[in-house]
Amino acid sequence: MSAFLQANDLAILTGRKVKSKQIEALRKMGIKFFVNACGKPVVPVAAIEGRKEEKQVIEQWNPPEE
Repeated sequence: MSAFLQANDLAILTGRKVKSKQIEALRKMGIKFFVNACGKPVVPVAAIEGRKEEKQVIEQWNPPEE
């Protein structure tokens, strides 16, 4: 199982196939999503199932000291 909705699931959820219209529909529904580098909305499955998402801790990279 993927952590994100598949394209056909997103089209069913929003009732739209055009990415800008999908984004508009997701905003109106109040569903958390991200926009990827291609401009397509990406919805975590947890946003639909009502589960709390695990927060990823991203450590800041520091160059080694000389």
